[in-house]
Amino acid sequence: MSTGRFRFRRKPREKESDQETPRRSFSASFVSSEKLHRAARMSERKRLSPPRFPRERDFGVPTPGMRGLPNHRVSCCVNTLLQTFSATWEMGDLLDKYRAEAGLQTREAAGGRADDRNVPLQLKRVLAAMRSDSPRPAPHRDFLLSLDRNCVRLNTQHDADEVFLSILNFMQQQMDDKPLALEIRDLYKISVQTHLECLACSSVQTLNTYMLGLPLHVKGDHDSLEGCMTSFFEHQELKGENCCFCGTCGKKTPSKQGVRLLALPRILCVHLKRFRNRGGYTQKLDCPVTFPEAFDFPETAKDAFSPDFAQNDCKYTLHAVVVHSGYAMFGHYTAYVRHGDDQPWYYADDSHVHQVSWEDVQSTYGGPTRHTAYMLMYRRGPEGGGRQPELSG
Repeated sequence: MSTGRFRFRRKPREKESDQETPRRSFSASFVSSEKLHRAARMSERKRLSPPRFPRERDFGVPTPGMRGLPNHRVSCCVNTLLQTFSATWEMGDLLDKYRAEAGLQTREAAGGRADDRNVPLQLKRVLAAMRSDSPRPAPHRDFLLSLDRNCVRLNTQHDADEVFLSILNFMQQQMDDKPLALEIRDLYKISVQTHLECLACSSVQTLNTYMLGLPLHVKGDHDSLEGCMTSFFEHQELKGENCCFCGTCGKKTPSKQGVRLLALPRILCVHLKRFRNRGGYTQKLDCPVTFPEAFDFPETAKDAFSPDFAQNDCKYTLHAVVVHSGYAMFGHYTAYVRHGDDQPWYYADDSHVHQVSWEDVQSTYGGPTRHTAYMLMYRRGPEGGGRQPELSG
């Protein structure tokens, strides 16, 4: 009996041993494949990442007029836009005139803090802090929280152009000083006239409107800023399902649509539309798009102007570039900025700030590195006539 019990117990142990061996082998191979996959992802991220530069605190002296911004809960998109606003000294000058105390006191009487949702007030404060010559990164957590309270959420990857337009809209909505709010809007306002010509009866409908940026379609191969502008201002024929209603004909007819400039802004924001929706998936175009450090608008886009256009000075000089690195669903924003047309270029990657050259800025044209220019900020006026930033201790 004891021998039988002994044999009965040994047989299950032998079977368990036979079954456990493949389990351990499968687990080991699974962990090994996971490690390899993780290592491959990290290697790919390092390959696609833009060059890292020393932190601000690594330098013995502060970078003149430049302060980094710590990455707080995926804030690289906002950090980059703040660097472009800081390089746009006209924005800081206008916000310095903003006095929100009267309106805020009224709201404070109703209970609670009144300035925690006020985007223009928090932007004014953070831009003032960025003008300081302190070697430490500028504090901007309150500005990020004000955006979060206005539904531009933290811990979320955002599109830089959408956040840029949201900030400008918040200033129009939340500033009590409406004339000052309009001055800020006019800083980026592109006045245009859209016209729609019926191809059946030749009647023309026109509408005067404005944009706060120039959205330029990027081709899938090689392109240039001049080519993108030429395509934007070309007439487009609308046929088939795209036909528009003609009041004269009383029905939808084929038509020809076009856009012409009525007035150009002081700051021209150019949005290079590199993202496409294909089959329900967003893809990024990394094809090269060249752009100049300075250009004359009439020479770049000869057919872009309305007969009513009356501005003489249409020369623009680049002062900020918003850069997107990576893929459509996983990326990182950085910026190249300069605080005057005769000042050097700087590269800002969150709290990292370093002086660079124009050749480094040109590396964002596009290509296999996926380190590509996404938004361009140009200032109208003669080259070399930029205002110098004032530093505070």
